[in-house]
Order: sequence, then C-alpha cells, then structure tokens
Amino acid sequence: MTDRERFLATMHYRPRDRAPLCDFGFWPETIAEWHQQGLPASVGGGDDTTDTNAFFGMDLYGGGPGPHVGLLPPFDYKVLEDRGDHGLIQQDDGVIVLQRKYMSSIPQHHGHLLVDRDSWERHYRPRLNPDNADRYPKWEEARLVWQDPHCPYPRVVSGGSLFGWLRDWMGLEGISYLVHDDPKLFEEMVVTIADLVVEAHRRVFRQGAQFDACAMWEDMCCNAGPLLAPDKFKKYLVPHYQRITEQLRQHGCDVVWLDCDGNIEALLPLWLDAGVTCMLPIEVGTWGADPIKMRKQYGKELLLMGGFDKHILAKGQRDIEKEIHRLTPLVEEGGYVPFCDHRVPPDVPLESYLHYLKTARQVWGKGVNLKPLGKVSYQLQKKITAIPQFLKENAWDGLVDLPPGQDEKNQNPTQAI
Repeated sequence: MTDRERFLATMHYRPRDRAPLCDFGFWPETIAEWHQQGLPASVGGGDDTTDTNAFFGMDLYGGGPGPHVGLLPPFDYKVLEDRGDHGLIQQDDGVIVLQRKYMSSIPQHHGHLLVDRDSWERHYRPRLNPDNADRYPKWEEARLVWQDPHCPYPRVVSGGSLFGWLRDWMGLEGISYLVHDDPKLFEEMVVTIADLVVEAHRRVFRQGAQFDACAMWEDMCCNAGPLLAPDKFKKYLVPHYQRITEQLRQHGCDVVWLDCDGNIEALLPLWLDAGVTCMLPIEVGTWGADPIKMRKQYGKELLLMGGFDKHILAKGQRDIEKEIHRLTPLVEEGGYVPFCDHRVPPDVPLESYLHYLKTARQVWGKGVNLKPLGKVSYQLQKKITAIPQFLKENAWDGLVDLPPGQDEKNQNPTQAI
C-alpha cells in the first residue's frame, strides 16, 4: 500500500497492510545533540521534517498543493535589536519576540502590532483577503496531484486557526482581555479568518481540488485546561468550525484533524460537535491524557494521532517496549496513527530513539513494506569511547555504517563497531 492508501484505510477502519509509521517532529536542539551521537550532519530538524522522515523511514501523513489561508503578504522579518545572545525580532506574523541566536527555543513575546480595532483594520484584516491571487497554486500543476488516483501521500489542506493565530498575534493577555472588553471585535476577527478559509476552500474545490484530510491548528489549552472558556468557545468558534467542516464533507474530505497541545478534555466534545474528527498530538502531560482512554470514552467517532509519551523515550528500552505494546491493541483497531505526543526533546538519546523505531517497525509495522532507514555515521561513532550497546547489537539492521573494507557477511557486528 502507498502512504495515502494506508492512511485512508486506517482512518476509515478498513483492512491495511500495517499501521502508518510517522514522526511528529524533533526540536532542533535534539537534532544537534544527535549529530554528536552519530546522526549524519545532512539530517536537519525544526518544522521541516523532510530530512528526518527520509532518514528514519517514516510514512507521510500530509502533503500536496492547497490554498494559503494565513497572512498575505507576510510582515517583513526584521532584526530590530541585537542583544548579544538574543535578538529582538519582528516575525512574519508581525509579533515582536526575543529570540535566542544560537540554540532555538520558544521565543518570548515582547510586543504586538495587533492591539485594538485600528491596528486590526490597518495591519491584519487586509492580509486576510481571499482575493489575493498569491494564495492559490497554479491550477494545472495542482490538478495533476488532486486528480491523480495513485498519489502516494495523503492530500491535506490547511483549515487555518480560529483562536490560536489570534492569540499569537495579540498575545495571551491581549486576546483574553479582548474577549471580555470588546467581544464584537473578537467575533469579527474569528469571522474574518473563517470567511477566508471557507472562500479559499470553495475556490480550490471549484478548480477540481480533492483532499483526503484537513489540518487545523489551535494550541489553545494549557495544563489546567482551555485558554478560552467553553461557553465562549461554543458561542464564538463552534459555528465557524462547522462552516469549514461541512463544506469539506460535501467535497469528500471527512478527516479533519486539529493540533492542540495541553489538556483538551473540556473542549474535545465541542470540537467533535463542530465536525473536527481527529485530535493530535494528544499530549500526555501532567494531566495524564491517554489515547486508549479517549477511544473508550468517545468510541470510533474520534480519530487519534500521537499520544506516545515523549518522556518515556528517555527512560530506557524496557519502558519504550512496554508502551509500544500497551498501545498496540488501539493501533490494531484502527482510527489511530501512533507517534510521539510532541516533538522529541533533546534529553532523548539517539540510541533510545533508534530502539523505539526498531520496535515500532516490528510491532506496529509488522516488518511489512517498510521504508529504508538511513545509517548512523560510523566515522563519528568510532570517535566516541563508549559505543552504545544497542548500536553494537544492531550493526546489521541498517542503522550503523560499518568501517570501510569490512566483510559485512563475516564480520562480527560488535567487532565491526
């Protein structure tokens, strides 16, 4: 099966060759650490997972041409001030942040262009115009993908963000006050974004677009629950999620996933009512979210992605194997794509992640139609005095480059390392 066929079979509880094997991503610091542990320097990190997907032999769960439903044109990226190890930066969404120069981190918000109605109408509303031709792909090229019955990956369209973007643009304090001090402006902002998404989708559907899934992003929950009260969520957001999801279903797209970190328990039923069918990355957190419990509570109506506790990856091989086997019945049931509950953090050794990967390929992947793996660099590994036992034991699994000139058929793996 192709990645697309496998994904669609999984999300519709149909027979398939095996479960999808996917990544959610890695912090750039993680990749930097792993470079010192044998990961080739050519494998990058951050938001673009192209390199890591290829190196770790992962399936794809999204791709293809679609409309740009965010700010256009973007704001100019500017370095406003050099502060030594940090820089004061204006991002392409207009937010001013304090950003570390040499090791990435979540930047600290320092200021916002969007503070009131005047700044909304001057700086942001004009950038949410569906008539901007730059939003849309070249139609003839896009149709080659949309109308290809053998497209190898799931075709995914962006559904934007009705609250998360606004929270970023105004800051948490600003958007929280706005909901109470000027609810009409808050509602206008939500409606403007939703109008853009609905109209952009309508135009590409009119041009023959076909999508297998829609991806939305919110990040509107913390460890204690939602950043917007459920009654306000139901009043201001649910009707516009429904507008987006109903149009998608009318055009055959019935998998709508929403990326929200934090404790989503209070909002999850409302998202389901609004036509959002899938949640990711199901961050486990201190509140103890669990995809198995979610399936028991909501049944097969709720599709799931993620939910493997990233902290387990740093504990040890037995803990990793135990969690993989614990999740396996849910993986086998379908409607669930297992992967880490957020980006893999830098305290996870490469050795541990490779063990997770090897076990998942055996248990969830059943060794069937697996993509090839990249190889850990022997040239770097031989400089390390304490070679991890796992790498010694798995020199024949395609995870480790053997020394030049060795006879791989006769050479003992441990000696090879």
